[in-house]
Amino acid sequence: MSPPRRHRRVSKPKDAHERALGLLAVRPRSRREIRDRLLRAGFGAEEVEDVIARLERVDLLDDERFAREFAQHAVGVKGVGRRSLVSGLLAKGIARDTIDEVVGEFAEDQESRAEALAKTRLGRLASLERPAAYRRLTEFLIRKGYDASVARQAAWRALAVDGAGAEG
Repeated sequence: MSPPRRHRRVSKPKDAHERALGLLAVRPRSRREIRDRLLRAGFGAEEVEDVIARLERVDLLDDERFAREFAQHAVGVKGVGRRSLVSGLLAKGIARDTIDEVVGEFAEDQESRAEALAKTRLGRLASLERPAAYRRLTEFLIRKGYDASVARQAAWRALAVDGAGAEG
């Protein structure tokens, strides 16, 4: 015979504010992310908007700060280009004017970041002939969100060849 089961104490369900704080404890989030998660959890729209306003008043929720942190991580750690950065911020619900401002701060050194990323990738392409390596580097950078012209230039520089020699 098995021992008797102990009954667990049923905890009080979290209110919307506690749920939002828990979400923010995991990682920074945008207004839209918090709104969507709370609505999906079954909280009413008015209650959700009150919680968002409360979090903004105490500076725990700030889309501009979120966008900057997101951009720093995406660019610094993941090495993404402008297109991927814009796409990621749009997906998080960041306003277009905020996106333009934040992305503008990272636009200046896009070429050097693309070239550095291409150079880190070169080791994997050492067995390929230059034209194939150039093509793969370019495609890789485009997938990372760099414009095609930036990707081509970075691949050329990383391979230390000129534009005509890389395609021939």
